[in-house]
Amino acid sequence: MSWSYLKKGRVSIQSGEYFITFNCHNRKALFTDHNLAKVFCRCIEINELLHQCCWLTWVLMPDHFHGLLRLSDNSLGKTVGHLKGLSAREINKIRCFSQTVWQPAYYDHALREEESRIAVARYIAANPLRKKLVDNLGSYPYWNSVFL
Repeated sequence: MSWSYLKKGRVSIQSGEYFITFNCHNRKALFTDHNLAKVFCRCIEINELLHQCCWLTWVLMPDHFHGLLRLSDNSLGKTVGHLKGLSAREINKIRCFSQTVWQPAYYDHALREEESRIAVARYIAANPLRKKLVDNLGSYPYWNSVFL
């Protein structure tokens, strides 16, 4: 899917909630490296502080990220862009060279009032189980949820 197609109709709604997905460049399984995964997890905390947003549920998979984001008054593009940019810079510092970390686009779906946040959170958090990375979610270290 093209970047322009993904941006079509994108609107940032103050206090809106969005299901977000973005992939590693060329779907490389970058986050099989525990140190790089820990760096990304710290970047989520920084992103929440700087953009006054809340990642309600998120999971970092070896080659992609899923999250349920509640915005404050910042735009969706700036908030997600900051997380991707910050994490790429920090990951490249650890690796001691500069390489593309993320694909340029991301997928977003604005949640409607009638959509169940719990169902979306469960879908996101269950990714490691569906991919058979672990037998129980408690064994997977790179996720968090305010709901579960």
